[in-house]
Amino acid sequence: EVQLAESGGGLVQPGGSRRLSCAASGFIFSGYVMRWHRQGRGKAREWIADIDGAANYINYAPSVKGRFTISRDNAKNTVYLQMNSLEPEDTAVYFCNVPTLGAWGQGTQVTVSS
Repeated sequence: EVQLAESGGGLVQPGGSRRLSCAASGFIFSGYVMRWHRQGRGKAREWIADIDGAANYINYAPSVKGRFTISRDNAKNTVYLQMNSLEPEDTAVYFCNVPTLGAWGQGTQVTVSS
C-alpha cells in the first residue's frame, strides 16, 4: 500500500523558515517523481514543486521560486520542502504527491503569522 506522511508544519513568523518532510512507503521511491502542493483556505490546490527520482529535474511554481527548495533522500524514502522568507500568503495545508500513482498524503498545516 502506497503511503505518504507529511510532517513539519506549524506556526512561523513572517520572514521565517520551515522544513517540511514527506515520508513515503509502499513503492520504489527512487523511481518516481515527487511533488509538493498546497491549498489555502478557500483556495484551489496549487502545485509548488517537482523533483524527479534522481533529483536531476527540479521545477518550481513562480510563487515560490527562489524561496522554496525541494529535495529528496532516496535512502530515507523522504522528500523535503525547505521554505524560506515565508509570507502570510504561504499559509496553507501542504501536501506531497506521487503523480503517476495518484497518491496523496494527509497534509500538514503551515501558518505564517506574527
